[in-house]
Amino acid sequence: MMPVMLPMRQQALDLRQLIREIPDFPKPGILFRDMGPLLRDPRAWLEVIGQFDELCLSLKPDLIAGIESRGFIVGMALATHSQIGFVPIRKPGKLPGMVHSIEYALEYGQDQLEVSADAFKDSQRVLIIDDLLATGGTAKASSDLVIKAGGRPVGFGFVIELASLMGLQQLPKGVPVKSLIRYD
Repeated sequence: MMPVMLPMRQQALDLRQLIREIPDFPKPGILFRDMGPLLRDPRAWLEVIGQFDELCLSLKPDLIAGIESRGFIVGMALATHSQIGFVPIRKPGKLPGMVHSIEYALEYGQDQLEVSADAFKDSQRVLIIDDLLATGGTAKASSDLVIKAGGRPVGFGFVIELASLMGLQQLPKGVPVKSLIRYD
């Protein structure tokens, strides 16, 4: 069973027009999708948060977890707008106190994520937010980390999805996924 793709609502703005394409960044052959112009447009930003708020209304999470670093921007804005608590999922060594951590494979090597040991209680429902879904490794690791720390992932939200990299296949089966802009 594949992750559940949630429908995109009819939007007032074409958010794709506010994504800048930067060829050969961060290395030759990569086409970087930069959401900087979207962040600078207040109407577009309200559209992003409005669409993700609909996801919150349908999934009813207890907490929003944002993945370092651009997931913090989107996740914290959504959490504030939706009046839901926010939990940062960080790179190693950035959180004080006891943490849960998880290692995961990247295309070329390993990485690690951490969350505060007391971030989730009693299987709280967690919506995981990030700016981009590419190969799915970071999102999958974040989901595994939420579970390891005592939370329950109930959905994922991404501003951009690079569908050709098949990241959806890495995510837990049956968990709803909403991507606002999808590149095939």
